[in-house]
Amino acid sequence: MKKLSLVVHASLQQELADCLRGLGVETFMFSHIEEHSAQREHDPLLSARDRVVGYVPMIRVDILLEDARVDNLLQAIREAAPSIRGRGFHWVTRLERSGPL
Repeated sequence: MKKLSLVVHASLQQELADCLRGLGVETFMFSHIEEHSAQREHDPLLSARDRVVGYVPMIRVDILLEDARVDNLLQAIREAAPSIRGRGFHWVTRLERSGPL
């Protein structure tokens, strides 16, 4: 089992959610996060202070998948949502254990 994490600009949340649902992903989790780095794109919703400190509103999506589905899902996302391509990043981690609390 693997955990696929995707990080994209917050403005892409709805598009990514629609894309994942369209690809048959039944369960995924969104987290709102703050990226602090050099601005890569202009965000008109940011205050001047946020632009100076390098604040970028982002979201992280975590998806639990069987090992064999990870590469196929990444490729399907790239093809189904071309506006997301190049506007975020991903990582894959091995999941030791998961289950109900």
